[in-house]
Amino acid sequence: MDITAIIAQDLGAKAWQVEAAIKLIDEGNTVPFIARYRKEATGSLNDEQLRALSVKLEYLRNLEARKEEVIALIDEQGKLTDELKTAILAAQKLVTVEDLYRPYKQKRKTRAEAAKKRGLQPLADFILAQNTKLPLEQEAEKYVTGKIEPASDSKEDILKASEKEVPDVQAAIAGASDIIAEQISDNAAYREHIRNTTRSQGTLVSRAKDEEAESVYQNYYEYEERIDKTAGHRILAINRGEAEKILLVSVNAPKESILGYLEKRIIKNDNPYTSPVIRSAIADSYSRLIAPSIEREIRNELTEKAQTGAIDVFGKNLTQLLLQPPIAGQTVLGWDPAFRTGCKLAVVDPTGKVLDTKVIYPTAPHNKIEESKKVLKDLISKYNISLISIGNGTASRESEQVVSELLKEIRDKNIHYVITNEAGASVYSASKLATEEFPEFDVGQRSAASIARRVQDPLSELVKIEPRSIGVGQYQHDMDQKKLSDTLSGVVESAVNKVGVDLNTASFSLLSYISGISPAVAKNIVSYREEHGRFSSRQELKKVPKLGPKTFEQCAGFCRIMDGDEPLDATAVHPESYSVGRALLKKMGCGLRDEKNIRAFRNSIRDMSALAGEIGCGEITLKDILSELEKPARDPREDLPKPVLRSDVLEMKDLKPGMKLKGTVRNVIDFGAFIDIGVHQDGLVHISKMADRYIKHPLEVVSVGDIVDVTVLDVDEKKGRISLTMIDR
Repeated sequence: MDITAIIAQDLGAKAWQVEAAIKLIDEGNTVPFIARYRKEATGSLNDEQLRALSVKLEYLRNLEARKEEVIALIDEQGKLTDELKTAILAAQKLVTVEDLYRPYKQKRKTRAEAAKKRGLQPLADFILAQNTKLPLEQEAEKYVTGKIEPASDSKEDILKASEKEVPDVQAAIAGASDIIAEQISDNAAYREHIRNTTRSQGTLVSRAKDEEAESVYQNYYEYEERIDKTAGHRILAINRGEAEKILLVSVNAPKESILGYLEKRIIKNDNPYTSPVIRSAIADSYSRLIAPSIEREIRNELTEKAQTGAIDVFGKNLTQLLLQPPIAGQTVLGWDPAFRTGCKLAVVDPTGKVLDTKVIYPTAPHNKIEESKKVLKDLISKYNISLISIGNGTASRESEQVVSELLKEIRDKNIHYVITNEAGASVYSASKLATEEFPEFDVGQRSAASIARRVQDPLSELVKIEPRSIGVGQYQHDMDQKKLSDTLSGVVESAVNKVGVDLNTASFSLLSYISGISPAVAKNIVSYREEHGRFSSRQELKKVPKLGPKTFEQCAGFCRIMDGDEPLDATAVHPESYSVGRALLKKMGCGLRDEKNIRAFRNSIRDMSALAGEIGCGEITLKDILSELEKPARDPREDLPKPVLRSDVLEMKDLKPGMKLKGTVRNVIDFGAFIDIGVHQDGLVHISKMADRYIKHPLEVVSVGDIVDVTVLDVDEKKGRISLTMIDR
């Protein structure tokens, strides 16, 4: 099997690109490093392509290892033929290898195995030969043993005797039929056909265990849909309903078509003595052995495909959330809303330092609104607060109402508030990391500080939280947790490395996602910084314990040092290319950040390839370095839309059909997107209302964090549902 060719076809890449990427991965290079600093070698394969390549490479290598294992196991039995070996080696899916291995696999005790022990294999072969011109009972009579007396009265001897007994002709034929049924089930070609037929023609069926019971799964109480048409989010919903013992789920296969196919392949002629027995064995094989197995396989395939799709959507949503532009240079009041226990506040300066914390009780059951407003006014005045970040959890709407009224009383147009997604804040505030960061604070104060910091620098704060706890997915708790964790960790790693980190201010959490840096090395970097003071150059990283040459190579380009000994340390230019950067600056006769002259020089280049040869680097690398010199350490998040800042509250009762609003995309799912339009409840834009053209998935139109214009379609206050459209009417 040509692994390189298969991956190249899957990725839509050239074989040489895949070959180069595999070589770099095998040499221990990370995906972010390869994507950013080895573009010449891979032809500019990006992070997403490289991660997909890495996953496929692992699968295919495991497949090859399993092939060798299966070949060896069959060979040990002396049953390996050249034809079988060729078929195994040609297989491109693990299920095909397992189908081919099935007849040789050591099985648990089965009816067929028991029949073979009774010596009925020759009778099964005789029936399948379909040549007899005499009643089958005459041949079966030869295998009747009658009662076999045990060698002794011991349980073991009695069992051995019973295992060899064939009491009558009917038992002989039944045993032979069991052998035939298992042989049919073990046939790889039959199973492949049945699997494909069930996939293409079968349906997924769900029924309610109790039709009278009310639940969120009522759409699936009488549900049937073709397997190849069932959307991933419906599969996940049905699976959850089944797990909660509300739904009964099954696969409805085209049984008559499948039985007809098997009979056509197995029955050679219409023999009156053997055909009825074979037909019965075929029906038994399918219903007892094949159908349950194929149903499990297809259900697993559907679930895996649905989970992969959901994880992919989660990853894309998470990427957008992590890369939300920071609101820098403002002192922020973080507000963790609550009812009984009070609202926790934390004042955070522009550097992320917590200046003060308070607890106020403006919500029920306390309703100390005026007292709370006084505390807020004092904090705003004392610390010159310009932004209030309110978590979107319990009591968020009530808190927003208080803030809106307060801002009207203050009448300062420079003060705004923003509703911040607080998903995962409670997880972080109770974590060991939060305890180490804020040992003197309780969980509420930590949560308020996190809510404030999330608008100042979303990436730096969100990396402290387990990715799956950040609420931008669907059914994440039903996923394969390892696959989910691996995928989301890769997403966070890509986001952190895309932005880069300030080596002298980055937290342990942020550093641990940098290319090549393990959690242990991240701790060593922080410890070194605390002991020796700020880093003055990237080269100083080499003094950090356990940070060797390979780690330095992988991480250096993503670590920034502002106002250090080497100006290029503040850029994304890798130390290995400093000579190129210096040569370019010398040729241009200007310094870093001289945007005008660098752009003029870039526009004047007539032959990029010739200049690359003159400077001593690849053309792609040259373009990247020119871009970086023009805007060194440029934050890619600057291009994304800023969060919507508010000064007045909107309530659900204020919404009317036809009302046009501006909102922020909070979550994207398979069937639409949830939009924050400034009321307590996010509105849903169904996929059919996103564009005046057909779209396959909402991500074609929107991403988490996007600012969109929407029109209200319908409001159901009782159910707390808001329907929106993005199609301009």
